[in-house]
Amino acid sequence: MAGGYSHPVGRARAFAGRLVWPAALTVFILLWQFGQDLAPWAFKYPAELIIPVADWITRFTKWLLNDASFGVFTFRELTRFISAVIDAPYRLVMGLLSTGLMSGRGSQAVQWLPPVSWIGVISAFALLGLHAGGIRLALLVAGCLLYIAAFGQWDSAMITLASILVAVPLGVVGGLLLGIVAWRHPVFERMIRPVLDLMQTIPVFAYLVPVLILFGFGPTAAVVATLIYAMPPMTRITSLALQRVPHEILELGNMVGCTRSQITWRVMIPSAKDSLMVGVNQVIMLSLNMVIIAAMIGAGGLGYDVLAALRRLDFGAGLEAGIAIVALAVVLDRLSQAMARKQPEQNEKTGLLSRHPYVVSVIAIVAASGIAGLAAPFFQTFPENLQLSTGTFWSSVVEWINVNFFDALESLKNGLLLNVLIPFKRLLGSFPWLGVTGLLTLAGWSLGGMRLAVLSLALSVSIAATGQWEKATVTVYLCGISTIVAMLIGMPIGIVAAERPGLWRWVEAAVDTVQTLPSFVYLMPAVMLFRVGDFTAMIAVVAYAIAPAIRYTALGIRNIDPHLVEAGRAMGCTNRQLLMRIKLKLALPELLLGLNQTIMFALSMLVITALVGTRDLGQEVYIALTKGDPGRGMVAGLAVAFIAIIADRMISAGAGRARQRLGIEREQA
Repeated sequence: MAGGYSHPVGRARAFAGRLVWPAALTVFILLWQFGQDLAPWAFKYPAELIIPVADWITRFTKWLLNDASFGVFTFRELTRFISAVIDAPYRLVMGLLSTGLMSGRGSQAVQWLPPVSWIGVISAFALLGLHAGGIRLALLVAGCLLYIAAFGQWDSAMITLASILVAVPLGVVGGLLLGIVAWRHPVFERMIRPVLDLMQTIPVFAYLVPVLILFGFGPTAAVVATLIYAMPPMTRITSLALQRVPHEILELGNMVGCTRSQITWRVMIPSAKDSLMVGVNQVIMLSLNMVIIAAMIGAGGLGYDVLAALRRLDFGAGLEAGIAIVALAVVLDRLSQAMARKQPEQNEKTGLLSRHPYVVSVIAIVAASGIAGLAAPFFQTFPENLQLSTGTFWSSVVEWINVNFFDALESLKNGLLLNVLIPFKRLLGSFPWLGVTGLLTLAGWSLGGMRLAVLSLALSVSIAATGQWEKATVTVYLCGISTIVAMLIGMPIGIVAAERPGLWRWVEAAVDTVQTLPSFVYLMPAVMLFRVGDFTAMIAVVAYAIAPAIRYTALGIRNIDPHLVEAGRAMGCTNRQLLMRIKLKLALPELLLGLNQTIMFALSMLVITALVGTRDLGQEVYIALTKGDPGRGMVAGLAVAFIAIIADRMISAGAGRARQRLGIEREQA
C-alpha cells in the first residue's frame, strides 16, 4: 500500500481519529444529562462574566455623534457633509423622475419644471434596451414599465428608481476602488475580508440604528444603509477579477511603458470588464432588495407601499407593489446584463445625430412628451381611469382560504407546533452551551483543520459571552426547521425540473421571481392564514428560502457528465439507483452549496419575521431598532452573523472535501 496507513503509526492515528467523535458525543451526552447540578455554568453562561459589548457600542456611538472631532470639524459635521453630498444628486434625480424640479423649501417650494413624463421614461429605457440588446429587450423593458404604470405604481416606482440610480453608482465606484486597493495590497485584502463578511451577514436592521443616529431620518440615511449592504460584492468581485486577468496582459502593459495608473485603468479594468459587470449587477439587485427596509428609515417608494400593506394586512396591495419591484428589478437586471455583453462599436460617422442617434431620440421624445403634457395630462401621467388592480382579488383569495379551510389549517399548525417545532425548540434549548461549543470546534477541526476549529470556537464563545446564547438557540431552531423543510420541498422540485428542459424554464422563471419578491410580501399571507408565532415565521422563511434549494439542486443534476449516467444505465441501474447512487453523489458539492445558501436566506428572513412575534435574535434586533439602541441591535446582529459564518465555513469546507473525494477540480472563488 502506498498510503500512510500501511505504517503502524498511521494505522494508530487513523484508529484514534475514528474514536474522536464517539468519545466527544459520549462526553456531550453525559454533560447534557448529568451536568445541570454539577456544572450549571456550562448550561447558562455566568451573568457576572458577560461582556457588556452592547453598552460599549452605544457609548461609542454617542461619543462619535457628540464629542468626536478631527481638528477643524466634528464627526457630526462629517456625517452631515456626507449626507449633503448624497442628497444633492438624489434631489436632482428625484426631481427629474417624481417631484419635478423645485425652487424653494417646504410649503414655499414652487415647481418650475415638471418631471419626465411616463412616456418619456418608458421610451428612454426602451431605447436603451434597443441599443444594448435589440428589439426583444426593448419590448421586455417597455412591457415591465408599462405594467408598473398600468397598475398604479408609477409614482412610488419612480421614487424607488431615484434611490437606486443614486445608490448604485456610489456602490459601484466605492466597491471598485476598495477592490483595486485590495488587489494591489494583499495585506489590505486580508484585513478587509472579515469586514466584508460581517457587512454581508449582519442583518440590515442591526445597523439601521447607528445609520439613523449618524445620518438622520430620510432618504439619505436609506442610501447609506443600502451602500453598506450592496457594496461588499462589488469589492470582492473587483479584487477577484483583477487577480484573474492573465499575467501576460500585465507584462504587455509594462513593456509598452504604461504607468501604474494607466495599467490599472487602461489595461486591467478593461480586461476584467465582464466580471466587473457581474459586480454591477449584484449591486443593482441588492439595492433593490433593500427598498422595503430602507423605507423604514424614510426612503418611501414601493418599499413603503409594501410596508404599509403589511401593517394593514392588505395582501393584494402588498403583492402588487412587490410585483412592481420585481418588474423594476427585471428591467435593471436585463439592461445591466445586456450592457455587459455588448461589444464596443467603431463609429466613424460625423454629426451629432448619426453618432448618437439613441441619445438624440431620447431627448426629443422626453421634450415632446413634456410639451404635450402641458396641453393634455394623458401625456404627463398615466390616466387613473385606465389603471388596473388585482389587489382586491388576491386579498379575497386569502380570505376565502382562511374562511373555508380554517379548521384544516389550524390542525396542521397545531400538529406541527406540538409534535415538531416545540419539541425541537426545547431540545436545542436544553443543550449546554459549553458542550455545543466543543462539538462545533471539533466539527471545524474535522472539516477544515485547526484554523476553522479556532474560528468556530471564538465565534460560538462570543455569542455566549455577550449574553445572546438563549436567543441564538431559538434562531438556530427556527433556521434549522425552515432549512430542512425548504430542502425537502426544493430538492425534489429541482431534481424533476433538471431533467426536463421545458419544465426547467418555467421553474427557473418562478425561482427568479421568488428571489426578487420582497421578503415582507411572504409575511402577509402567512399572518392572515396562521396568525403570529413560530409556525407563521417558519412558513414565511420556507417560502423565501426555497429558491436556492431548487436552483442549486437543478444545477448539480444538470452539470453531471451524461456519459457517467449512460454508463450507469449500461450496467443495468434502475432510475432510482441512477438517482441515489450516481446523480445525487456527483451533485453533492452543489447540493451543499444550495444548503449553504438556503441557510443564509433563512437567517436573513428570520430578522424580518420578528414582526410576527418570534423571540429570537431577530426580535432583539427589531426591538433595538424601535428603541434606538445601537449597541443592543449590533450585538444581536453580530450573533446572527457569527451563526451564518460558522455555517458557511463548515458547509463550504464540506463541499470542498466532497469535490476532492469525487475528483472534481475546485474552481477558486
